Amino acid sequence: MTESPLIASLQAAVEARPGDAVLRLHLAALLLDAGRRPEAIAHVGHVLTSEPANPEALALMRRCLEPDRSPTGEPPTAAPASKPAPAVPAGEPPTAVPAGEPPRAAPARQGRAEDPLAAYERELEDLLPPRFSTGGEPDPVRGPADRVFDVEAPTVRLADVGGMAEVKQRLELAFLGPMQYPELRRLYGKSLRGGLLLYGPPGCGKTFLARAVAGELGAQFMSLSIVDVLDMWIGSSERNLHELFEAARRNAPCVLFLDEIDALGHKRGQLGSSAMRTLSNQLLAELDGLEGDNEGVFVLAATNAPWDVDPALRRPGRLDRIALVLPPDGPAREAILRYHVRERPIAGIDLPKLVAATAGFSGADLAHLCESAAELAMADSIRSGEVRMIEQRDFDRALPDVRSSTGPWFATARNVALFANEGGAYDDLVAYLKRNRLL
Repeated sequence: MTESPLIASLQAAVEARPGDAVLRLHLAALLLDAGRRPEAIAHVGHVLTSEPANPEALALMRRCLEPDRSPTGEPPTAAPASKPAPAVPAGEPPTAVPAGEPPRAAPARQGRAEDPLAAYERELEDLLPPRFSTGGEPDPVRGPADRVFDVEAPTVRLADVGGMAEVKQRLELAFLGPMQYPELRRLYGKSLRGGLLLYGPPGCGKTFLARAVAGELGAQFMSLSIVDVLDMWIGSSERNLHELFEAARRNAPCVLFLDEIDALGHKRGQLGSSAMRTLSNQLLAELDGLEGDNEGVFVLAATNAPWDVDPALRRPGRLDRIALVLPPDGPAREAILRYHVRERPIAGIDLPKLVAATAGFSGADLAHLCESAAELAMADSIRSGEVRMIEQRDFDRALPDVRSSTGPWFATARNVALFANEGGAYDDLVAYLKRNRLL
């Protein structure tokens, strides 16, 4: 049979423009009228894959799925009803249909008729996903790792972090240098596994710093807290912790950030719950790599209370490095203030005066100061009916009400530095307290 010139031309046009749905549907209609239903179904299914709600494609698919179409596309005429099929006695096999007679109709199915969309779904099972998943069967794609974790690729870099020169130097030695110079890493036998414990007063940027490390390494970032792990059923918390570490291993190189590590790895001698002690043991096993290879997994932990962290977590091979994250210094406070007013209408802000007046403020305190000044300016604009800029007077009014939140932390840290500095673990803290005449 000779190929239709129109169909041949349309097929060539579709190959040249495969995304043209109108052209593809026109070709499918011609193929259907020519009795080439499988080819028509393939073209319509291609359109429905990208446009499931396309009305023209849906209507054409219904035409394609109508049974026993003639080569011209017309439905077959009804068979004459003058010769009814003889009844088959019970218990006897059906006789063959004589040649030349139309086939007998199949007996009507008892009960509900079959869903027409089910036939449509079976016809297109190679082109379109099923409408409903089958319950009670394992997912062959995802397998055992059926939990979804927040794995992100941070865009911030260490250059975006103001100050913290000593902490950045520690990170350079522990992670960044070995990652950026693989030849030297292999020469000196430096492993790509390790852990660093960040501690300091709240609101000073420990989480932001961990994201910046991941961004600097070009690694994935996962944050883990106690709420991601704890479960009421025995053994479930340990399994959750293992699955989180497994997700980090699958996404290596990955920075795994353990927030509030004192809650997850509290001193086991002070724990009254055997379940929490078991969870702490599981964390130790994961850090040791007993449950899997930790190569390429960088563990960063943060806490406001390092004195409550189990000493076993801080031995070499686990969280073997410790870094103090202090409140931002002068240049860092200036950078933070500039960041928080960058999209606000400001005028006449005395930045050096604000930097001097906010000594000891954390990054969160500085953000709160900018928010309070903006609230005062907005309230004044509402009262006067005239919109004005945020000015220095708004910051001057907000400063007495926004106090440093780091004071209580340093009061506790002072006692630790005086009476619990075993092995010089808090020498950096002692030096800071002495410099600021807090010790």
